[in-house]
Amino acid sequence: MSLRGKKLVEEFYRLFSNEPKEATALLHPEVTLDWYSSTGYRKLNKTNLTDLIKEMNVSYESLRLETYKTIKEDQNVVIYFSYYVKTIENPEEELPFGDFMVIWELKENLLYKGSQISQLPH
Repeated sequence: MSLRGKKLVEEFYRLFSNEPKEATALLHPEVTLDWYSSTGYRKLNKTNLTDLIKEMNVSYESLRLETYKTIKEDQNVVIYFSYYVKTIENPEEELPFGDFMVIWELKENLLYKGSQISQLPH
């Protein structure tokens, strides 16, 4: 897969919700993500991110991405998006999961360093 810049980041989040193994292939071996959420701060590495992707795909019947804006400048990409989920218990109803904004630094055409802010849907 030869994706660059904005398309690489957008594809990562699309794959995150559909093809977890392909999503993790877009992560640099030394990837880190600083995540500032409504419940506090977490620092994730590649293992943590891989586990999170797997957990999300097992925990929900479906996970849908809605991207609002993606901006690229040099080796940095900013993406603003929301996820919507259908639970295993209630697969007929789609619920808002969260709103996210992430700044990614790219290295070797992979996601290298990220800083993410998220909040519960309003």
